[in-house]
Amino acid sequence: MGSTKGEVRSTRRQPSPTPGLVIGLVLTLAAVAGYSVYLSRQVAGLEVLQRDLVDRTRRDSLALLRIQNNLNQLGLAMRDMLEGHQPYPLSAWRAQFDRIRTDLDDALARSNEGRATMGSEREHLTFLLTDLWAAADRTFALSEAGAEAEARAQVELSLTARQASAGTAVARLLFENNAEEAEAAAQVQAIYANVQREVWWFLGALLLVLAATGSYAIRANRRVFAELAALSERRRELAQQLIATRESTLRHLARELHDDLGQVLTAIGAMVGRTVRQLPEDSAARADLREVVEVAQGALTNVRTLAQTLHPSILEELGLDSTIAWYVETAGRQLGLQIDYERAGNVDAVESGVAIHIYRVLQEALSNVARHAGTRDVQVRLRHDGRLITLEIEDHGTGFRTDGPGRPGLGVVTMRERAELVGGRLEIEVPPGGGTLVRLSVSQ
Repeated sequence: MGSTKGEVRSTRRQPSPTPGLVIGLVLTLAAVAGYSVYLSRQVAGLEVLQRDLVDRTRRDSLALLRIQNNLNQLGLAMRDMLEGHQPYPLSAWRAQFDRIRTDLDDALARSNEGRATMGSEREHLTFLLTDLWAAADRTFALSEAGAEAEARAQVELSLTARQASAGTAVARLLFENNAEEAEAAAQVQAIYANVQREVWWFLGALLLVLAATGSYAIRANRRVFAELAALSERRRELAQQLIATRESTLRHLARELHDDLGQVLTAIGAMVGRTVRQLPEDSAARADLREVVEVAQGALTNVRTLAQTLHPSILEELGLDSTIAWYVETAGRQLGLQIDYERAGNVDAVESGVAIHIYRVLQEALSNVARHAGTRDVQVRLRHDGRLITLEIEDHGTGFRTDGPGRPGLGVVTMRERAELVGGRLEIEVPPGGGTLVRLSVSQ
């Protein structure tokens, strides 16, 4: 009972590795897809940050530089206004002030564009510029009224101070803007560092998953190949047992036919012969009994031929060469083939355990030629060079393919099994002239 349970356990089917591999593949693909989504969001966030912060900060810096440039031009204009040798009244600079004012207002509007709130510094700058232009309007009004001295004093005491204050405010905004740009660059760098770190973590996790999946696949493949090797070994053992059983059965049948049925036919022939000799020469029964003797003799010959075909006793008695020569002649008559037999080397030195399988391969190959080749001419070659025994059966008939769709015939499978049993190799090729070449090679 214990051995039976052990056999049941040993033949129990192992689970297929496919579900585990599929799960590993799904997990890997899910991880790749999830991380791709995460990485896409990180990159999208980086783009938004660059667009909303970096790009805006750079545009703001350009606008502030434009404001600063306008204020510098305004300062140069006021310096020219205060020079004593100028022959023009201060009102002559109104057109230049208006151009600077228009460009400065546009730059200020661009600087404040896209901001929900301007902040205290920007509000202060707006106030300073408004106050500056109000003072400039008063100054030009005085000049146009003819109060040049009072207008020049207004430029020197009021406009210059307001221009300087506005310039200071712009400088502070540029400093803040540069600080915001540096902060945005730091945030971008932090995002890059975070993405890089996440990439390394993901690659590490992916490598672990791949290593686990690969390890599982390797173990599963080892188990599958071990099972295949065990199945192949059991199949080989079963094939050996089947072939051995077949040979034993054929040997028993051949012996029974040769000994029992053959002896019976021999006895019948002898008894009928004695009866024939006892009858008169002119007796009608004498002729009939002679026909019986001839029939019995023919049946005895056929029984002995069949017994030799089933199991050639001459293989142990005369050797492989004589057995093949006898079978080639017999098969030629029975199968209607013209067989050319060639031998080389000491083929009778082949062991009987190997010789019987060579003989069986020859039987099967000649039977296939008779059934499928569509030709009557066959060449049989047997060589033994001291270490390698080679049997070749070649015909130039229709031939057949062994690499096409479908399963090979039972005869081909049996020949391969016999070749493996004796440690040999069976090859089926197409010779140069077409047809089929069956080659059995056995090392000895």
